[in-house]
Amino acid sequence: MSMELYGRRSSINVQKVLWCLAELGLIEGHDFQRIDAGLQFGVVNTPEFLALNPNGLVPTLVDGDVVLWESNTIVRYLASLRGEGALLPVNPAARAEVERWMDWQLGTLWATLRVAFLGLTRVPEAERNYDAIRISHRETARLLRIADDALCNRQFLAQRRFTVADIGVALAAVRWFDLAEQFADVFEVYAELPFLKDWLGRVTDRPAYRTAMGR
Repeated sequence: MSMELYGRRSSINVQKVLWCLAELGLIEGHDFQRIDAGLQFGVVNTPEFLALNPNGLVPTLVDGDVVLWESNTIVRYLASLRGEGALLPVNPAARAEVERWMDWQLGTLWATLRVAFLGLTRVPEAERNYDAIRISHRETARLLRIADDALCNRQFLAQRRFTVADIGVALAAVRWFDLAEQFADVFEVYAELPFLKDWLGRVTDRPAYRTAMGR
């Protein structure tokens, strides 16, 4: 078992990799070893870890002589290495469609939602900037309507099958809905996102999602 994945299971970026691994049929403890790292687990500031990932962040993947960081890069690597193009198409145009959603999730969707998510889950209540949190959550609703519109006439975000495009967006959407439910007194009522909710229910019902979440 030469593959090692550094990162705590609760991290959205680690969850991306774990979900991808599970979709590819790779089993934790058999095909790869996961090493808790980050937040309460530490590790990321040690000289040994920084030699692997100078950013001191998770996830970090070690596959023999290959050392990778950045969640989308790791997911692309794994999906290209295995699965015969099922999760990440080989055709350039089809692959670009998938990667567009991956990059949108990381650079636009999560970058917007992150303010509300961290503000409500990491910052003590007395120190929270509720104006920034509300703006973040509201702007994320606007972005999620883009995905809702895209899903009005298709089952998945890209292609006609589940791909890695669905993984990151789903994980961010789960967090958005969870915040809206847990902090209902903080946020306004938004318009329904029926196609997004239907898609989210289907993709999070996949066995690989439950495996990634440790359920």
